[in-house]
Amino acid sequence: MSTISGSDVQMENRSILIPDPKPFRKFEDAKAAVSYLVELFDTSTAFLRAEFERIAKGSTPEGRVRAFYPELRFELASHSRADGRLSYGFVAGPGKYTSTITRPDLFRSYLEDQIELLLRNHNAPVEIGYSDTPIPLHFAFYDGAHVEGAFAANPEFTLRDIFDVPDLAVMDDAIANGTFDPGEGPQPLAPFTAPRVDYSLHRLQHYTATAPKYFQNFVLFTNYQFYIDGFAQMARELVKDPNSGYKAFVEPGNLVTRSGESEPSSGEPLGRLPQMPAYHLVREDNSGITMVNIGVGPSNAKTITDHIAVLRPHAWLMLGHCAGLRNSQQLGDYVLAHGYVREDKVLDADLPTWVPIPPLAEVQVALEEAVEKVTGYEGFELKSVMRTGTVASIDNRNWELRDHREPVQRFSQSRAIALDMESATIAANGFRFRVPYGTLLCVSDKPLHGELKLPGMATDFYRRQVSQHLEIGIKTMEILREMPLERLHSRKLRSFAETAFQ
Repeated sequence: MSTISGSDVQMENRSILIPDPKPFRKFEDAKAAVSYLVELFDTSTAFLRAEFERIAKGSTPEGRVRAFYPELRFELASHSRADGRLSYGFVAGPGKYTSTITRPDLFRSYLEDQIELLLRNHNAPVEIGYSDTPIPLHFAFYDGAHVEGAFAANPEFTLRDIFDVPDLAVMDDAIANGTFDPGEGPQPLAPFTAPRVDYSLHRLQHYTATAPKYFQNFVLFTNYQFYIDGFAQMARELVKDPNSGYKAFVEPGNLVTRSGESEPSSGEPLGRLPQMPAYHLVREDNSGITMVNIGVGPSNAKTITDHIAVLRPHAWLMLGHCAGLRNSQQLGDYVLAHGYVREDKVLDADLPTWVPIPPLAEVQVALEEAVEKVTGYEGFELKSVMRTGTVASIDNRNWELRDHREPVQRFSQSRAIALDMESATIAANGFRFRVPYGTLLCVSDKPLHGELKLPGMATDFYRRQVSQHLEIGIKTMEILREMPLERLHSRKLRSFAETAFQ
């Protein structure tokens, strides 16, 4: 432990305690670089936890306690040209690039891949050391901890007197939104800063009741518990099969059922489900499938994708119900979205509505192929059960109760074939965060044609169609999993000056 002189408004003339300093080091090997990131981060967080526990047990603070995130630096001196077919893994031109890093243990595989591409494409080393960004005490406890309570019995000091706490001023999405201005400083290497990532890791635990380490790289979203029940049943069967490639099934409360087990062997059952429960069908390399019940509405859809995005998944899909807008549609028909009318409003400040959300060929083809395989229809016959077109997402569930002539006219002008509340948000946030996205909906009602979503009208439909719809979603993810990542992560999602990291 080291000390430096300094002062604080509430702890004047007290020294600042920091871990023993470590030097910046250059690396030409990605695995070695990430190992040093782990060493630096572990040193910082262990120091914060130890000091907190010491003070919580009654020791008098010797000064302000502070530790720092590791920082990854890269400098390019020339206009070396990277492979133009790539969508990530290179910097735009000469200059200095940096990013703060958190949880390198959790992101080890991701970091190794991104650094390896940078080294290979530019033939220049990376440099790693401590940044000047403090780690908030809360984020040193990976699974969350009620740290404020330790100071309740000592009115002489508050938590903020001793430790750094989360600061929303450094947790924005300016890099991902394309609005970040570094001025004369270095450009970012990654789409998120370390504090922003840490914030989302803790929110994921809160909203889904599962630890971030269980999230897989292929994510399904749904707005109905029916789908979750079906997914859980399928997952348990797949985990029992030693040839499936899936090693565990994780439920809220971190209940883990491992291959060969008939019931969870770890975790704690919950008294009630969280706001957006997540379920994880786990593979060894995190290439399994996560499914989240986001409930109804664009706010939840934005919230959960804001946080899952920091995990850098390879794809996410919306599987849900929708209102069919065409008389030719039948209950149970599928809708493959290739465009969106964005009237959800939750992303307007981050991604203007004039920005088009393009269909991604790789995802569209995988979805159509999955529908063919599961339903048995192909070619022209596929049109009898699936229609491709524009989906309109709105923020008013009871739009039917208005004078709906005006919205119906707009939907008709947009050529929309279906209406829901989440799909455009999921797709738009995928576009914003460079996560490949797609939507396959199932028509559950036709309000413009007198077929409303009422219990007596919908029950038979749910029973008949949910299982098949879910099977299509899982098959789509398996198809995408076999695709090379450089093909899946489309260049359509990249802007003029992008971060090197995916």
